[in-house]
Amino acid sequence: MKQLDGTGMKRLHRETRRQTDARLAMMVEGVQGPFSLGAIIRTAAAYRVEHLWIAGTDTTPDNSKVGKTALGTDRYVEWTACETSAAAIGLARAAGFQLVAIELADQAKPLDRIDLSPPSCLVVGHEDRGVQAATLAAVDHVAYLPQLGKVGSLNVATAASIAMYEARRQHLTD
Repeated sequence: MKQLDGTGMKRLHRETRRQTDARLAMMVEGVQGPFSLGAIIRTAAAYRVEHLWIAGTDTTPDNSKVGKTALGTDRYVEWTACETSAAAIGLARAAGFQLVAIELADQAKPLDRIDLSPPSCLVVGHEDRGVQAATLAAVDHVAYLPQLGKVGSLNVATAASIAMYEARRQHLTD
């Protein structure tokens, strides 16, 4: 076994891309950390997120610190900055997406039990406060990422990455 070269990686990923045309989007609400947003963008590019709505923050891909982590991948993800989460939700719904918040909430279901086969927009929130109550009330589903260890929560970029992976995993097994 040997590591793939550039051509081999392109072939591998091309085959995977052919396995699904399912639509996936992301909404980040109030994420302040530029490195967190940069990591979300890089993962969004890797998982073919078609649109990223950025709500309630001044941190956008235009920030140079975001670019340090995104490493140029922001050119592969369309994004829109919205003043409010309500505006971002409206745009996501108008684009035909169901909204699935990723949040540690009392009535949340494990993400792998949510049907992500319809066009889905995953919603993650602020690094400390999470997804706002008004947003939780407005989404179609609230899901959490089951954890086995003693740590109670994950970094927002890590949680977003796991959620994007789960969505694409469901898309590839259908």
